[in-house]
Amino acid sequence: MNYGKVFLISLIVLSLFIAGCVKSPANVTAKEIPKFSSCTEIKETFKASQSRGYGMEYDMLSVAMPMAAKSTAENAGVGSANYSETNVQVKGVDEADFVKTDGKYIYTLSNKNLVIAEAFPAETAEILSKINLGINPKEIFFHGNNILVFGNTYKEIKTFEEENQGIAKSEIYPYPNYRKNFAVILLIDAENKKKPEIKRTIEFEGSYLNSRKINEQVYFVINSYPDYYTLEKDGKGIIPLYSDTKENNELKEIAKCGNIGYLTPVNAESFVTIASFSMDSFDSEIKKETVVGSAQNIYASTENLYLAQTQYNSNIIPLIATAVETATKVKVTVPENTQETSIHKFSLNKGKIGYLGVMNAPGTILNQFSMDEFEKNFRIATTTGHISRGGGTSKNNIYIFGEDLKMKGKLEDLAPGEKIYSARFMGKKGYLVTFKKVDPLFVIDLSNPEKPKVLGKLKIPGYSDYLHPIDETHLIGIGKDTIEAEQGDFAWYQGIKIAVFDVSDVEHPKEMYKEIIGDRGTDSYALQDHKAFLYNKEKNLLVIPVRLAEISEEQKQAYENNGRNWGVPYGEFVFQGAFVYNLSLENGFELKGTITHEDDNQAAKKSGYYYYSGGNEVKRSLFIEDVLYTISNNKILANSLNDLSLIKKLVIAETKENNYER
Repeated sequence: MNYGKVFLISLIVLSLFIAGCVKSPANVTAKEIPKFSSCTEIKETFKASQSRGYGMEYDMLSVAMPMAAKSTAENAGVGSANYSETNVQVKGVDEADFVKTDGKYIYTLSNKNLVIAEAFPAETAEILSKINLGINPKEIFFHGNNILVFGNTYKEIKTFEEENQGIAKSEIYPYPNYRKNFAVILLIDAENKKKPEIKRTIEFEGSYLNSRKINEQVYFVINSYPDYYTLEKDGKGIIPLYSDTKENNELKEIAKCGNIGYLTPVNAESFVTIASFSMDSFDSEIKKETVVGSAQNIYASTENLYLAQTQYNSNIIPLIATAVETATKVKVTVPENTQETSIHKFSLNKGKIGYLGVMNAPGTILNQFSMDEFEKNFRIATTTGHISRGGGTSKNNIYIFGEDLKMKGKLEDLAPGEKIYSARFMGKKGYLVTFKKVDPLFVIDLSNPEKPKVLGKLKIPGYSDYLHPIDETHLIGIGKDTIEAEQGDFAWYQGIKIAVFDVSDVEHPKEMYKEIIGDRGTDSYALQDHKAFLYNKEKNLLVIPVRLAEISEEQKQAYENNGRNWGVPYGEFVFQGAFVYNLSLENGFELKGTITHEDDNQAAKKSGYYYYSGGNEVKRSLFIEDVLYTISNNKILANSLNDLSLIKKLVIAETKENNYER
C-alpha cells in the first residue's frame, strides 16, 4: 500500500472539507460539479474518509401544508372532485407513498403487488387488478394513467467479461455469486385498469432514499455503498451498477470513474445519484448525476432541491490540519463542532438539475421538516451536542441562509439539555418542539431573516413528534404523553397525545385542547410518518391509525402501591385501527368512532410485547366525497363519514398467520 499517496489524498480531502466549511459561493449560478480523474482517486478518497470515521458513524439524534382536497380530478370528469391527497410538506411538491388516489381509483401496494381498485362510487367499489411486481415495492407516484413504482430487489452478480470490466471476476468478486441490493423503478401503463402493463424497468445498485414530483417531473435520490474490499485493489469495480430495459437491460457501471463527481466538504460515505424522469412518456430520458458524498434527508420546493448530509469531525482532523499547514504554509481553520450538516442546493427546471453550491450548519437535523425555503431564504433547525439522563450538552438552533448561500441570521442555544422532536416552518414564523422531561413549544419570529428571535414558548407535559397547521394561528401536535420519573432526570412515555395549540398570542401560546389515547405502549404510524396523518379543515376531519395498549386496574394499583418507584408498566394490546375525530376550533376533539380491519373486531392478539396483525393493520386513510377509505395490506374498507357505517369491504389478500410486528 502506498501510504504516502493515501496521506496526500487525505490532505486533499481535508482541504476540500475545510474549504466547504468556511466558504460559500458568491452567486447561485449553476456550476459544474468537480470530477475525479481516476478510479484510484475515488478509492483513496473512500479510504481517507474511513480513516476519519465517515461511513462508520450514525446520527444518534435522528429518519406541509395541510392536506388539501383537490378541486379538480387528475383525470377530468373521471372521478370525484373532492378527495384527499397525500399529506405533503410543500404545496405543489408531491411525495411518494404506498397509497394514492385520483378521486375514482385507489392505487396501493400490498406485499409484492400493485393493486388497483375502483373506489368511487363506494357502493360499487371493486378490485380491478392485482399484479405481482417481482420486487419489494415501497412507494408510488401516478400521472394520468402512468404509474411509477419505487422498490428494491437483490441481484446475483456473476462473471463479468474482461472486455466489459477490464478485470477478471475473481479479482473483484471473490464469491461465485455475489448478491447486491438494487433500487428498482418500474414504469407501468395503467390505461387499462384491469390489465396494467410494466413498460420499463430501471435498476440502480444501492437503496432508494427519497423522491419528489413536481408536475410531470419526478426527482429522486439513490445511495450506493461501495464494496470496501475493492479498496485494497486498484479501485476498479467500485462504481455502482445500473441497468435499463430501454438500453437492452445491460448491467453496467452507472458512469466512468472520470465522470463521477464529488461534493465538498467531501463525506465519502457512499455514491449518491440524483436523477429525474418525466412521467409524460415511458421513453423519457433518465437524467442523472452520480457523486461521492452522503445523503440522509432531502427537502424540495417547487424550484430547488436540498440534499442534507451529516459531517462528523473526529480527533484526527486537527492532526491532518496541522500537516496541511506545514505543507502549504496556509492557516487552516478547523470547525469547532463535532457534528455539522452540509446542505447541497440544486436547481430544478423541467427535469434539469443544476448544482448551486453548499451551506453548512452546526449540528444535526431530525427530518425533512427541519428544513424549509421561504422568499428565497433557506431555514434549518439543528441540534448540537448530545442528550443524556445525566444532563448532556445539547442545544438547539435555527440558521437562515440567503439566496447566495451565505448565512444571514441565526438563533442558537435554545432549550439546553434537550433535543428537537419536531419542527414546522410556516411563512414568517417557525415552531419547534424540544423535549427531555416536558414539552416546550417555541414560537419563533422569522420575519427578519437576519435577526430571528423567540416570541414565546409553552411548557406542558409530553411532546409532539409532528406539527400540522390548521391555519396561520393554530397547530395540531401529535406525539406522546409523559410522566416525570420520581427518580432521575427523565420522563416515562405514555399513550398518544394529540393537542391543538393556539399561537395567535405569539408571546403566550396555549394548549386549547388535548386528547390522550391509551396507555404506555400505544403507538401510531403517524408519529413516524406524516403521510399516515389525515386532516381536512373543511370537513373537521382528523384520522390517525392507532395501535392501542391499555393497562389493567391491577397494574395501575400495583404501580401506585410501590410508590411509583418501578418503571411505568406497558399496557396490553387491545385494538388496532383508525381513530376518527371531529376536530374544530370551537369544540376540540370529538371521537366519532373507530374502524378496524379485523373480522372479529379484536384487532390485537396479545403475544408478550409483540403485536399480531396478519396484514390487517390499518396504515393509511383517505376520503372521496363523504366516504372514508382505510387501507391495510389485506383490505380496503369504505365507511360513511356521517356515521362510519360500513359501505363496502374489498379484500386484497387473506390474513397471513406468521405476520408479526413489534
